Amino acid sequence: MSDAKICSSCGSAIASDSRFCAQCGAPQALRCAACGHANAAASRFCAQCGVKLGEAAAAPAAAPAQPPSVARASTSAERRQITVMFCDLVGSTALSTRLDPEDLREVIAAYHASAAEVVTRFGGYVAKYMGDGVLVYFGYPEAHEDDAVNAVRAALALIDAVAQLFAEDGRHQVRIGLATGLVVVGELVGTGEVQERNVVGETPNLAARLQSLAAPNTLVIDATTRRLAGDISNTRPSRRSS
Repeated sequence: MSDAKICSSCGSAIASDSRFCAQCGAPQALRCAACGHANAAASRFCAQCGVKLGEAAAAPAAAPAQPPSVARASTSAERRQITVMFCDLVGSTALSTRLDPEDLREVIAAYHASAAEVVTRFGGYVAKYMGDGVLVYFGYPEAHEDDAVNAVRAALALIDAVAQLFAEDGRHQVRIGLATGLVVVGELVGTGEVQERNVVGETPNLAARLQSLAAPNTLVIDATTRRLAGDISNTRPSRRSS
């Protein structure tokens, strides 16, 4: 007989959930369905765990819901050497007062598109557009041996490209700063269109300061970039596709 137990009084086999023996009428111990403890026949609740006898064991309590975690592409930071480019459109404040907002938007959009095309051609990565400014990394996310060289070439090519783009009026110019050094590339910050890698170090700040010192249509680079780039006039252009 399945699910059976033996009567402690007469030894007959009876159903496991029987309160009394069907052969001799003796009361039977009540086994708790939750913890298995044998309780006295007249008990209403288990003396071991407090569960009401005769009821099915309650399902284990569900684990408390954990707060949703923020999706992260990587949980660890990475040290690497990169060349940072800061580029901005000269006189954008004056442009905003002279041009209709729609016309200004078209100028900025054309400038951004030209910058992206040139930077990508030389293996750079556009990290962020900041109004009339463009932040670019060479050496992230992919590192190349000649990142500093290509950063210089890209900067010079961008100056020419913007000059050609606005050749009709000649009033739109750029100024660029380049700096090379160690940074820590951390986790993704922000969401959606504003999501970006958090890059920490002196190098981005130095590139921004050098850009602010540059005259229109000129490039200012730091000593490390100059040492790594060498005399680029004696080397062939190295252009990379995205």
